[in-house]
Amino acid sequence: GSVGAPLRPAAWSCLHTFQKLNQRRYISSWLTRWFHKTPAKSVVAQKTPIKVELVAGKTYRWCVCGRSKKQPFCDGSHFFQRTGLSPLKFKAQETRTVALCTCKATQKAPYCDGTHRSERVQKAEVGSPL
Repeated sequence: GSVGAPLRPAAWSCLHTFQKLNQRRYISSWLTRWFHKTPAKSVVAQKTPIKVELVAGKTYRWCVCGRSKKQPFCDGSHFFQRTGLSPLKFKAQETRTVALCTCKATQKAPYCDGTHRSERVQKAEVGSPL
């Protein structure tokens, strides 16, 4: 037999495929880092709701992630902090003052349902998930 024969084409194409796979894996891990498969948990922004006057017909973006500095509304923090969450868009049906949730544990988002009074919320650290 031929000793030290040059690498056969099959071996080269195998190596090439491996490099391509690795590259694809690298890209997908990068994408996963940016776009989480499992969204981050919402964090408690505050422990009392914020009263806001909503204007009929106006659309609002309520912060879901709890990281916005413009509570109870979204300031884009969910995106920059790569949470995988998005704000809740809603349109005011009438002009009225409402209490909007800032503990992010309400069952009636975006409105406060009193959940912030629960021991679970009261014991939680502001800025941490429940």
